[in-house]
Amino acid sequence: MIDLLYPAKPAPIMPAPRSYMVDEKIGRNEEMLPVVEPSGLVIGQMARSYAHSGSFLLHPVVHLHIIDRFGRVYLQKRAASKKLYPGRWDTAVGGHIEYGESISEALMREAREELNFYDFNPVFLDSYEYRSGTELELICAFVCVGNFKIEPHNIEVDQGRFFTEKEIRESDQDMFTPNFLSEYERFKAAFEALL
Repeated sequence: MIDLLYPAKPAPIMPAPRSYMVDEKIGRNEEMLPVVEPSGLVIGQMARSYAHSGSFLLHPVVHLHIIDRFGRVYLQKRAASKKLYPGRWDTAVGGHIEYGESISEALMREAREELNFYDFNPVFLDSYEYRSGTELELICAFVCVGNFKIEPHNIEVDQGRFFTEKEIRESDQDMFTPNFLSEYERFKAAFEALL
């Protein structure tokens, strides 16, 4: 996927606006997310809370894997306050694409917000659908390789560090998010090829 394809006029809100939204245009109380087809065509928009409510409307997210020159994978530990998988280790950067944003804008914003991470050259890996117990995501996965200084500084991230492949394999698998584990297996060969 190259990018999201937005309609010329704002896409309809899905479902129709409810009383918790301030107005019918764009909900000012909540972040709005694009609803997409697997191709990246934007067909609607929805409030973030609705995306996590079991609606299973497909919406895009970005993931960034950070690999150092030794092949170690940087992971962030999700804050205890997170609703999904609090305290578990997860992909270095991950977040929703906001309505109107491009994939690259969202990737750079999330890297900056979560890790104070700016100076990197992302390589696109793939986009694929991932269904959790509460939502359906179109994950746009990227990787960058290098020797980076990373400083988590967001209330969503407790800490971060590099893990070796052996540490990931031999650790209690419940300390990682299921999505990270499946994505790590999916892209491990691509990570190694970039070293």
